[in-house]
Amino acid sequence: QVRLVESGGGLVQAGGSLRLSCAASGTIFSINIMAWYRQAPGKQRELVATITRGGSTNYADSVKGRFTISRDDAKNTVYLQLNSLKPEDTAVYYCNADIDSRWYWGRGTQVTVSS
Repeated sequence: QVRLVESGGGLVQAGGSLRLSCAASGTIFSINIMAWYRQAPGKQRELVATITRGGSTNYADSVKGRFTISRDDAKNTVYLQLNSLKPEDTAVYYCNADIDSRWYWGRGTQVTVSS
């Protein structure tokens, strides 16, 4: 069974950095698009960044220039580097991936940014 497991969240002061990881496990033949979403309390889940198998990336306007998505296909892992964090970045961050033509979600990792 395919699983996505996020890690790397935590509490950080405004202006700080975190690096999130999401590892896929199970029987996997191909991972296409990988993405990060986030959901703040009382708000809808929103797309943060995506990366294709070829390495093309897209970002939400609110994180452009501060966050960087990357992937290591040898490890079936996607990363999200969060720099210059702001209190409004506080949310649960979820990994999402198209694995063998089926979409999977992780359970999320909490990021809290204090002012």
